[in-house]
Amino acid sequence: MDFLTHSGLSVAVFLPVVGAALIVFTPKERERTVQILSLLFTFLPLLIGILLLSPYHIGMTGMQLETNRSWIPSIGARYHVGVDGISLPLLELTFLVTFLCAIYSMKWLPEPRNAKGLLSLMLLLETGMAGTFISLDLVLFFIFWELVLVPMYFMIGLWGGPRREYAAIKFFLYTLFGSVFMLLGFLALYFRSTPHTFDILQLQQIGGSLPAGIQNLIFLGMGIGFAIKVPMWPFHTWLPDAHVEAPTAGSVILAGILLKLGTYGFYRFNLPMFPKASADESFFFAGTNHQFGVRSVMIFLAIVSIIYGALAAMYFVVKKDGDVKKLVAYSSVSSMGIVMLGLFALNPNGINGAVMQMVSHGIYSGALFLLVGIIYERRHTRKVSEFGGLSHVMPGYAAVFLAMAMTAIGLPLLAVFISEFLAMRGAFEANPSWAGWAGLGIILNAGYMLWLYQRMFFGEIENEKNKLLPDLSPREWAYMLPLVIMSLWIGIYPGPFLRYIEKPVNAIVKQIRPSYQIPGQPQTTNAPARAAK
Repeated sequence: MDFLTHSGLSVAVFLPVVGAALIVFTPKERERTVQILSLLFTFLPLLIGILLLSPYHIGMTGMQLETNRSWIPSIGARYHVGVDGISLPLLELTFLVTFLCAIYSMKWLPEPRNAKGLLSLMLLLETGMAGTFISLDLVLFFIFWELVLVPMYFMIGLWGGPRREYAAIKFFLYTLFGSVFMLLGFLALYFRSTPHTFDILQLQQIGGSLPAGIQNLIFLGMGIGFAIKVPMWPFHTWLPDAHVEAPTAGSVILAGILLKLGTYGFYRFNLPMFPKASADESFFFAGTNHQFGVRSVMIFLAIVSIIYGALAAMYFVVKKDGDVKKLVAYSSVSSMGIVMLGLFALNPNGINGAVMQMVSHGIYSGALFLLVGIIYERRHTRKVSEFGGLSHVMPGYAAVFLAMAMTAIGLPLLAVFISEFLAMRGAFEANPSWAGWAGLGIILNAGYMLWLYQRMFFGEIENEKNKLLPDLSPREWAYMLPLVIMSLWIGIYPGPFLRYIEKPVNAIVKQIRPSYQIPGQPQTTNAPARAAK
């Protein structure tokens, strides 16, 4: 237990690097050994991650399982890691999704194959993503954040589709552009702190004392970096290209985990560090009464992302040569817009829903990209018009696709229902019109997903190439069933998941809005003052 408490996080995060190193020194022709190593070194972090749930105390606020040691004394950077009820579920999701991708890669490897290169990059990517969620030092966070960029660039650029070079460069440039602004924001925080520190927990206490104009400025710089990663409209254009050209495992990791780094950044940095900016509805830097400020801009961009993403996804159902993968990519833009709407509702329901949506989206989007990969390996096409009547020859595949499609549209008893319900309730509490506009996007989401399912699985089989397609194999069931089970578990019994996130969410709401009364908590009174009176 002491090992898990003091070193479990670090071991789980860096084990994939050990696996990547072993793969690098494995002869290229021993492909099966490379695949087994990738499976082992994605399973071990998942196992440790599950064991870490035991020493974690759900009822406590603040960080747990912390390690805080001197790292670069000359600049004051420390190796400071830990988790709370928000980062722990996302960390577990990272380990699960990467492990399922390793199972997928036991058979299907994109051209030019080279399991050694692809799987070692996937392991490095896992360390970068997991490290981002546990970092409590700005320098450490930035290193893990940038570590994610390099493996994904090569996964898209070397193992991607026909336009892989374009997609990889676009992904790299967009993310690098955002990282520059984010780094400037980090440095501004460092030099504004007294004494100078990179410690995230200390900066969360210091940031609120900064002048409103400074908060708005740093919020904007860091917000650009996080908004690109989410991605929010109009910073979203790299995502469809990256998804379409990436290999299946890359798309699953990109949608399931990578996008959450942006929303997690808003939660961990922008909201608690800049409470005045987060709640401000007056114009940037101006002391006017115009109801158009940081929060208003974020809500506007979130609503546009929800509706635009849904309309764009619907277009690829109608389009004659519409690509299923691009449809799922645009649906991610819409879903992540719901996360941002919930975050900036700035109330417990909204933020609880946003965090739950991060997890739910990671489950169903990862599953949908795996399903698209399965049918692509059989038919070598992703055009909606190429399919029809698949339920006759692939009933198991049709059933799993239906479960994930229903999850995506928020059917009750499946994961997205509770997350969207909470996010929309939080938005309605903040401003009913926000929920109204977002509701339009959710209706559109249901429309295109049901239309897609009807075109792919109902009716007669008209294409001769579809008549002999095999159904899901045992290995494919092995990596699809955990995601179906997770969707059902969260949808039917979300209580355990909400218990992890409620305490830290309540704490951040009180930090941003000290006068806000958390439902279920006793009202703060001024009894001593009344007694003295």
